[in-house]
Amino acid sequence: MNHLTTISIALIALSAASAFGHEQHSHETYSAGEPGNASKPSRTIEVTMSEMEFTPSRIQVKRGEQIRFVIRNAGTEDHEFLLASTEDNLKHAEAMKKNPKMEHDDPNGVRLAPKKSAEILWKFTKAGTFEYSCLIPNHREYGMTGRIAVK
Repeated sequence: MNHLTTISIALIALSAASAFGHEQHSHETYSAGEPGNASKPSRTIEVTMSEMEFTPSRIQVKRGEQIRFVIRNAGTEDHEFLLASTEDNLKHAEAMKKNPKMEHDDPNGVRLAPKKSAEILWKFTKAGTFEYSCLIPNHREYGMTGRIAVK
């Protein structure tokens, strides 16, 4: 296939996805900022997940700051960390109720088995209050959320 054929196929796929109501995701769709750049400096914040809580549950960052979140699941069951606006997390929580085993392949979220850890590199480009939540059904309702104030 030549380059023009590849582009044509991609445009046809995008048109078909739009026609069937499937959304294409881009960096503009992240409510809490954008994925970080590994070549730029960052501050590290460790977040521990355990049964129905995050430690710390409150974080403050500066607008434009890049944070390397080191997330550890110290609990006995799966938990997740999904960074977004409260509105976006509530919408996602509804989708999770229909598909509780949903795996995330997003730069702003991760699902971890017990005793596992992961990192998320995130740049906070917008001022405001955002949250990180575990959207596994009932976990958020039992209090598994944290807040990030971006000033």
